[in-house]
Amino acid sequence: MKKVTYLFFAIAFGLTILSIVPAKAQCAMCTAAVESNSKSGNHATKGLNAGIMYLLAAPYLAVTVCGYIWYKKYRRKNVVLDMHNEKLNLN
Repeated sequence: MKKVTYLFFAIAFGLTILSIVPAKAQCAMCTAAVESNSKSGNHATKGLNAGIMYLLAAPYLAVTVCGYIWYKKYRRKNVVLDMHNEKLNLN
């Protein structure tokens, strides 16, 4: 059952990777408006750049917070390592 599940996810992941469609990041009107504001000395481009940086940082911040919570919740505390002088049978 696990092999079928792994196979299904592998096929779904492969199809997702193969179905990438290139897209433009901005429409022509947005690009023209930003360029004209930049040339005229308007500070709208700084706000646009700040918004882009905010959107860029949000996923990294979310993953970092989730990783820190996971680390704090699942790390082992007060583990006693009493090892006997006997050989261990790992079979």
